[in-house]
Amino acid sequence: MPTVISADGSVIGYATVGSGPALILVDGAMSYRDNGPSAGFAAELAGSFTVYSYDRRGRGESGDTLPWSVEREIEDLAAVLAVAGGSAVVFGTSSGAVLAADAANRLPGLTRLALYEPPFIVDGSREPREATFTGDTEALIARGDRSGAVKKFMVHVGVPKFFVHLMPLMPAWKKLLGVAHTLPYDLRILGETGRGVPLDAGRWSAVGAPALVMDGGKSPRYMRHGAKAFSEALPAAEYRTLPGQTHIVKAAVIAPVVKEFLARKVSA
Repeated sequence: MPTVISADGSVIGYATVGSGPALILVDGAMSYRDNGPSAGFAAELAGSFTVYSYDRRGRGESGDTLPWSVEREIEDLAAVLAVAGGSAVVFGTSSGAVLAADAANRLPGLTRLALYEPPFIVDGSREPREATFTGDTEALIARGDRSGAVKKFMVHVGVPKFFVHLMPLMPAWKKLLGVAHTLPYDLRILGETGRGVPLDAGRWSAVGAPALVMDGGKSPRYMRHGAKAFSEALPAAEYRTLPGQTHIVKAAVIAPVVKEFLARKVSA
């Protein structure tokens, strides 16, 4: 697989498929090219775009030069953007949607944003994330308890506890453990957005790119409230609900919506 060097010297692995305007996929927590939804998204979008999927730092074929910061993650995306020719649309899911919006604050080459279900908690529709959650997760990682960190995260995002206890028996478990150390990265990208209070709209005030924020009609209320709030916090955003979808959105359902929005804007 091809690689590109980020600003701090980290190697970032990526792949391309398709033809057309450049589109960069940005994964959420613990997802990367070999484990997560990006392969399905890429396959569905390749008929309309040259799709760039990359392993965020610490995952797959990408390095993980320390110390981590959101600025380093934005530099990684900037490196992929440079490979794509300096201009691209971006499709981010879950915490990857938040990273994409943060990057758009600083990278004018990201011309359009398609964003699906940032995992925000902006009101009382569910219990907020504990103030110590990120620190507790980091402590588990520091003492080598990757399994505990993954289980803690899975319970937090709503996976039933009985199912979480069965997850170590599944083939994908080893892949999750392999990237468990990146969980705090996504939690720090989310910052205070899980505390049950309104979003700080100023965080994305410099985003000039038009955006489409989506959620699933069968997703939990808190997730949908967060997506709606995100669309209102971005300077130029549309909001759309995909009927019948959950946080694990089907590529065949979301791809036509993404293509319509991005192609309409790209050709303008």
